[in-house]
Amino acid sequence: MPYNGNMKASQVMAALEAVADPLRASHSQRFFKTGIGEYGEGDVFLGVTVPAIRLVCKQYKDLPLPEVQKLFDSDIHEHRLAAGLLLTYQYPKSADKKAIYDFYLHNVLAGRINNWDIVDTTAPGVMGRYLGETDGDREILFKLARSDNLWQKRVGIMSSFYFFVKGDDPTTTLELCELLVNDKHDLIQKAVGWMLREIGKRVDTKLLTDFLDRHAATMPRTALRYAVEHLSSATKKFYMSARGI
Repeated sequence: MPYNGNMKASQVMAALEAVADPLRASHSQRFFKTGIGEYGEGDVFLGVTVPAIRLVCKQYKDLPLPEVQKLFDSDIHEHRLAAGLLLTYQYPKSADKKAIYDFYLHNVLAGRINNWDIVDTTAPGVMGRYLGETDGDREILFKLARSDNLWQKRVGIMSSFYFFVKGDDPTTTLELCELLVNDKHDLIQKAVGWMLREIGKRVDTKLLTDFLDRHAATMPRTALRYAVEHLSSATKKFYMSARGI
C-alpha cells in the first residue's frame, strides 16, 4: 500500500476527540468492565459512538499502516477500534491483502485487539475474509482458539463468521464451537452460542440441533441460551430442559 504522507494518526485522534462525549465515556467504562480484575481492566474511553467512529474512519480510510499502528498502540479504546475498522475498509481495495492480514494478526498477538467490540467488528472482515477468499490455512484460528488469551480465543471463533455468511461453509465454525463449547469465560460462551444460533438461522437448523443433541445437557447455560434463541418454543424448551433450565 503506498504511503500517504498527508494522513496522520494524530488527525484521526483529533477527529474522534471532537465528537467525544464524557458522559458516554463514563458509561462505557462500566459497560466494558474496565475495573480491576475485569476483562477490560484499564481500558480508557473517549465516549464516541461506533457510527461516529465509522464516519471518521471513512474520512481517513487511506491512512498508511505505520499510522494505523499508532492507533493500535494507543491506550484509548476508540483509537484501537478505529484502527481495526480502517483495516476492514482498506482490505477490499488493497493490492497486498496478505500485508493487511499479517498486520492484523500481529496486533492480535500483540494484545492490541483486546475487547469484544473490536474483535467482533473487525475479525470477520480481515482474518476471516482473507482466509476465506484465499483458501488460506485455517489452523491459525484453532491455534488462537486454544490460546490462554481471551481475545485471541474470540478472534479465532469470530473470524470464522465470514465463512458461512459469505461462503455458506459452517464446517470450521462448528469445529471451533466443539473446541470451545465448555470454555469457562462468559464472553467465549456468548460467542459460541452466537455462532451456533447464526448457523441454525443462516445455513441449516439441523446443524444446530445435531450439535445441541451432543452438548445441550452439559454445555454452559449462557452458550445454550444464545444458541436456542431463534428455535421454536417447543424445541427451545426441549434443549433447555436437557440442561436442567
